[in-house]
Amino acid sequence: MAELNLVEAINRALDWELAHDPSVVVLGEDVGINGGVFRATVGLQDRFGPERVIDTPLAETAIVGTAIGMAAQGLKPVAEIQFSGFIYPAMDHIWNHAGRLRNRTRGRLSCPLVVRSPCGAGIHAPEHHSESPEALFAHLPGVRVVIPSSPSRAYGLLLAAIRDPDPVIFLEPTRLYRLFKQEVTDDGESLPLDVCFTLRAGTDVTLVSWGAMLNETQAAAEALAQEGVMAEVIDVATLKPLDMTTILESVSRTGRCVIVHEATRTGGFGAEIAANLAEHGLYSLLAPVQRVTAWDVVVPLSRLEHQYMPSVERIVAAVRKTLEGA
Repeated sequence: MAELNLVEAINRALDWELAHDPSVVVLGEDVGINGGVFRATVGLQDRFGPERVIDTPLAETAIVGTAIGMAAQGLKPVAEIQFSGFIYPAMDHIWNHAGRLRNRTRGRLSCPLVVRSPCGAGIHAPEHHSESPEALFAHLPGVRVVIPSSPSRAYGLLLAAIRDPDPVIFLEPTRLYRLFKQEVTDDGESLPLDVCFTLRAGTDVTLVSWGAMLNETQAAAEALAQEGVMAEVIDVATLKPLDMTTILESVSRTGRCVIVHEATRTGGFGAEIAANLAEHGLYSLLAPVQRVTAWDVVVPLSRLEHQYMPSVERIVAAVRKTLEGA
């Protein structure tokens, strides 16, 4: 068992699948010789060769389109997009082809494709490098959306994503790449997709989040515990398909829910969770659901990033508000 940060865990998962499944290939800009802009693929081309770890032109449309063709013909491509803001040219292929291939061919073809991309703010990068576009992809039929919150979660979920027979958008919070290390067993054991993970048990309020915002959410839970408020913390992990059962069961015990995400508020994925709670868990709620999100603005330059992103203080304030609503 090794102490790994998130980007190292990604590298180990890719290494394992390349070594154990000859149909797996990695492709993207600078993934080979340079090992990726964040070094997530460092050393892989040296070990597996340029036919398995493929440097591509700077052309996101071509990267994803080629990967879909590979997937349709029996390979398991893992395509890297350097930054989430550059993924939009590839949306045509993801929306019109990757997510529809199984349906269009009446099950004759599948699309075992993973599209990896860093996402999120907090590293003082330009706005195109700092967006959180998960809600866009969650809207697409036939596409899974996965966001890890820790090194061990990244390792296990990426293995599961590569082994899945359908397309997965795998968004990696850039802020977490080297934020902390965690013991990760490099044994090829995957984690289940399509389930939430309960990180902390509580009785007074349910905090629901994913990706990098679990860092602030868990810190808020610690601060609330000092006030005698026991918060249950849920890591959504797979946004699509959404495991509402775990969230509903938690809210049935706590009676309150605060949803935290880094993406902008309007149309954010937190609204989907809140709508499900209204439809299926209304009688469990003792107060209105609260959302703590980024503001509806373009990601600002680094001097204002801390005001854009949800803070521990904002999460704690939302919990206090929902407690007052009893």
